[in-house]
Amino acid sequence: SLYSQPFYTSRFGYKMCGRVYLNGDGIGRGTHMSLYFVVMKGEYDALLPWPFQSRVSLILLDQSPEKRHLKDEFFPDPSSTSFRRPLNAEMNVASGCPL
Repeated sequence: SLYSQPFYTSRFGYKMCGRVYLNGDGIGRGTHMSLYFVVMKGEYDALLPWPFQSRVSLILLDQSPEKRHLKDEFFPDPSSTSFRRPLNAEMNVASGCPL
């Protein structure tokens, strides 16, 4: 898998990164590209509400003239450890779209 450079959702926001499996992951292995996002330990975590609850949009932009973009959106499951404040590790378990 490949990770993006970390980024913040806003000036004092959540720290995150993207993760991609070019040959798929889980049920998408060998047939699809899998996209995920990862909540990371950030500088402003003490100021933020937890668990992370904002809508997540994962978008693949088609650069061909047809512009057949692919989009997956979801709201985080507040009971999932993927969206809780990272305390012991630098990043949580990734969450996203295996297909």
